[in-house]
Amino acid sequence: MDENRLTTDREAPDELGVGPGGDGPHRETGDENAEDHSAAGGVHMSYLRFGAMIATSTIVMFGLMYLNTYAWDHVRWSETRAYMAVVMGATMAVIMLGFMLSMYKSTMVNIGIVAAAVLLFAGSLWLVRSQTTVQDRSYMRAMIPHHSIAILTSERSELADYRVCELAVEIIEAQRREIAEMDWLIEDIGENGAVATAAEAEERPVPDFTGTSIRTCG
Repeated sequence: MDENRLTTDREAPDELGVGPGGDGPHRETGDENAEDHSAAGGVHMSYLRFGAMIATSTIVMFGLMYLNTYAWDHVRWSETRAYMAVVMGATMAVIMLGFMLSMYKSTMVNIGIVAAAVLLFAGSLWLVRSQTTVQDRSYMRAMIPHHSIAILTSERSELADYRVCELAVEIIEAQRREIAEMDWLIEDIGENGAVATAAEAEERPVPDFTGTSIRTCG
């Protein structure tokens, strides 16, 4: 009887969490605290990683917009493409957060992400639609890769109708001519400033440029 009581007292922990044999507090408490701290740190890092992922994707999408230009020397900085990349990045942030909401537990941070994405989306879309930041040279820099896309599709598309082929040749020649003209104007305005009147334009006439097409019809 006494031996059983001694065995029970030896194995049972006291109210302070002392383990069998008085070895001190259970190690489980420290492990649980470490796990809670690690989990909190993981959530914090996941938000930083989420932001880095969205920012990286936005930059990559901006670059991908130039992959359908006809030639690399037609690539120019485009404010409109930059704004569109932000529009897509903001949209992607909301969609990805929605799909992975179970991984991001902070309601306040999630609301902040959505609110920031909505503001970026609305602001960038307004800049795209209004073109308020686009002036002479930035307009032409954006138009050159746009013209280059027209050259790419017109040169390489499989056309069966003779009339459509002739139209494609005309488009190619026009786009090449206009790209050369815009390159000249970008340089001229940079060196001499913008022309404000018809009289000034006569003093600084644009040279005659020509455009050629690889494509032939018939």
